[in-house]
Formats: sequence, C-alpha cells, structure tokens
Amino acid sequence: MSDAPNILTRRGFVAMTTAAASVAAADRLFGDARSSSTKPDPALERLGAVALAEARKQGATYADLRICRYRNQSSGFRLSPQRGSNITDEVPFVFDDQSFGFGVRVIANGQWGFAASPNVTPEEIVRMTREAVGVAKANSAAQSEALELAPTKAYVDRWTSDFEKDPFTVSIDEKLDLIHGAALSIKKDPKVFSASGSLRFHSEDKYFASSEGSSIQQLIVQSYPGLRATAVDMKNGLSRSRSYKIEPQSAGWESIPKANLGENAPRIRAEVLEALAAPPVTPGKKDLVLVPSHLWLTIHESIGHSTELDRALGYEANYAGTSFLTTDKLGKLSFGSELINVFGDRTNAGGLATVKYDDDGVLTTKFPIIEKGIFKHYQTIRDQAHLIGEKESRGCCYGDSWSSVPFQRMPNVWLQPGPEGVNLNDLISGVEDGILIEGDGSFSIDQQRYNFQFGGDAFWEIKNGKKGGMLSRVAYQSKTTDFWHSCDGIAGPGYWQQFGAPNDGKGEPAQINAVSHGCCPARFRQVNVLLTD
Repeated sequence: MSDAPNILTRRGFVAMTTAAASVAAADRLFGDARSSSTKPDPALERLGAVALAEARKQGATYADLRICRYRNQSSGFRLSPQRGSNITDEVPFVFDDQSFGFGVRVIANGQWGFAASPNVTPEEIVRMTREAVGVAKANSAAQSEALELAPTKAYVDRWTSDFEKDPFTVSIDEKLDLIHGAALSIKKDPKVFSASGSLRFHSEDKYFASSEGSSIQQLIVQSYPGLRATAVDMKNGLSRSRSYKIEPQSAGWESIPKANLGENAPRIRAEVLEALAAPPVTPGKKDLVLVPSHLWLTIHESIGHSTELDRALGYEANYAGTSFLTTDKLGKLSFGSELINVFGDRTNAGGLATVKYDDDGVLTTKFPIIEKGIFKHYQTIRDQAHLIGEKESRGCCYGDSWSSVPFQRMPNVWLQPGPEGVNLNDLISGVEDGILIEGDGSFSIDQQRYNFQFGGDAFWEIKNGKKGGMLSRVAYQSKTTDFWHSCDGIAGPGYWQQFGAPNDGKGEPAQINAVSHGCCPARFRQVNVLLTD
C-alpha cells in the first residue's frame, strides 16, 4: 500500500462535483418515490416540451424524450477457506451506482434518429434534439422505405410499481448482517467449501414525452435475493453447488423477510452435501417433472426468444440468432400439446418486465402467444406491427439506459396453470422412471431457438411414482416443438411461481432487460436425458 498523500487532482475534483450535481438534479426532478400524484412532475414536463418544440422546428414528424435515472445496489458475503489453511475468510462486498441522463428519438425524412447526453439541461436537450434530427436525415439516404408507426393513444399519467418499503432506505449493515448469518449457517459443515449470498436491488425512474401528446412518469423497484453453497470432496476430486433460488420480483424490502434466507440455509447445506455424494444419472429416455425454478429458463430460451418478431425477421441474426418461427408459421404451427397456453404480459403483479407503459408510450397488455398448443402471436413494438399485418403494438419496447435506443424486448412470458386441484405429487405419481429437476444450470440452444440442452441445480430420481434420492451429472436434450408436445401434465394455480433474469442480453450494442417467467410444475414424457461430465 502506497504511503503517498491522497491528493485530489483538478480532474478528480471536477468529476466528483459533476457526479454529485447529477445526483442532486435527478433527486430534484424525480422527487419523492412514493408520491401520491397521478401526474408527472411539472419540471420534467417542461424539459419534455423543450425537446418536442425543437424537433418540430427542425422538421421532425415525430419525437420523444426519455429522462431516466437508474440505481443498482448489491451487498453480500462470501465465505471460503484461505489457501493452504483451515481458516475461513469472510469477505463482504458492497456495490452501489447511479446513472442519470436523457435520450431523444425523432423521425425525420421517414427514418429514426437518436442522440443522448448525461447533462440534463434545456440547452443540452436542444443540442441533442438537433443532433438526432441530423442522424435521421443521414439515415434516410440509406433507406428505401419510410417507417410506419402503429397508432397509440396519448397518456398523461404517473405510475409506480407495487412495493411497501424502499430497499435503498435500509442500511447496508442490516443487509450484510442478514446475508452473513445465512452464509455462516451454510458453512457449518467442513465439507462445505464456500458459502455466499447477496441482496441486489434495482430501480428505474423514467419520464417519457412524445409529440403525440403523451407525458408519462414511472418508477420500477426490483429485488433479487440469493444464497449459494459449494461442497468439495478432495479425495475424489469432486465438487457440487446448490443455490437457493428465490423468486426475483418487482417488489421492495418486504420481499426479503418473506424469502426466509436464514431458515433455508440449513436445507441448502444438507442438499449440497447430498448432491456431493449422489450417484450419476443413467442416461436414456425418461419422464421429467420440472418445477418453476427450473422451467422458467426453458420457457425463456425456447418460447420467449423464439417469438420475438425482430428475431423472426432476421434483425437479431448477427448477435444472438434468428428464430425457427418464421412468419409463415404464425397462426398455423402446432408448437406443443393442447395443454400449452402461453401469454406475453407486462401487467402481471411482481413481474420483472411489468410496467404500465413501454418505452414507445404504449399502454401495456396481456396477450396470447400460444393457445392450446398453436402459435398465435409475436412480441411487437410500434414500428414492427404493420410488418405482420397488425394494427397495434403489443407494448414490448424497452431501452436499458437513457443512452440506449429502445427496441423490441421480451415481456413477462408465462405458462398457464393446469386444472385446479392438480398438485406436484399427482405429477410425480404418474412417473415410473424419471427425474425431478429444480433450479437452473448450464444450457445451450442453437441460433434458431430449436435444438437445446438444459442442466439444472438439483436432481431427484423418481421411481414407481415416488421421489427418491438425489442424482448428479444430469442434462436433458430436445427440440423445442418436440419438448412442448411431450407435456402431459401441469399443476394447478396454487403452485404457480415467477422466476426470471435481471440481465437478459440482446442487440448490438448489447442491452439487458429484466424479465419474469411464471409457471407451475409440469411433466414431460420420454425426454432424452444425458450423463454430463
């Protein structure tokens, strides 16, 4: 460690004061997180008016402005042994950052233009609006067809996601104490090599104004708790990990006590040790019972991504592939068994992609993607709908930053529950030779979202209708439509849970979004099970 004095340079001072000024400006504009007002803050509306007036002056036929503040905080502990000793290092971590700025989109000469800046002032908004119009006019030279936006109503509204307690008001000490206690409980057995846990929170303050008359302010708060254990058998050179998968959701601090981290820590310790000693699976065709903490990821990769219209049209091919669901299959393809009913939904309570209005200013909805096994609808945004003969956007537009161009992103995509009264034991009792899979693990899927392989976090053998001991080294392999056709049982509404991801990636430059996938335990017949390394 250097003994040099801590000298604050002029550049460092300017950076520090600029960041502080940005935070203060964001606080002034977005104000009280729990405001009872149903209308956007007037200061935000005045800034929106600046952009719209300048866009009209510069000849744009459409314009919108997004002013956004984002905050991310993670805190937690990792417990693991020092190299070559029996002393356990207990390492806390804390990460907290904010981002604040604006982005302007315009249509001029029939094409999009976009510009953004972290300096949220009227003068900078004027400058960036002019730049966005210049970009649009330059783009028009390379495009033969003008953009077409599906119509939408104008809205003046203020909306906040459901939460009881702002997680950012809870002290870091309280958060670290909670995770530390749970991690210590997991680490009690010496065969548990490492234990870790974290609490992650995310918030988005967003303001949207459009030349069509919308003025919308929204706040979204999300919470992501989790625990993880790794056990090691030094003699046999084996290691196994086990995670406590908790539903990530749009919610506040109140969701953390409900997760019962301390109460579940001993179970995770016991299960990681059982997994360490578990025999490998015997590969072959087997029935699978998949619970929501696992099945969400299979839904995400095989249904969520394959039904994105931009992917089906080939716009995403360079980064993450296209889709086997080409437009000629819309309304015709038998995607799965008649039990399979899947919805796109940005309105469902607690969903990570839930919001009242998307980044096109469209009121969000619930819409069918698959009905009784038949592929019915894509996910769309305003400038896509006409490409498949539809008159309205399905509200799936999102940009992950004020500096990002909004584009089509996945809504919450969920599988409809089975009949009332069907439970998990009913599904298991109908299996002679199969596996119960919980939690997500490594996976792969091809560039058209058709051929895939999924692992998991924990596996239990099912024999003669009864759940047995744990297995190891399990993965299953299938084709998307074969897999969903093999579903012959779904538990009832009482078993429905939402899991999901805070960091689903797409686009170039890459963007991330948060998305939930709800489902109940479901049974799949005669799926190819692999023995992994």
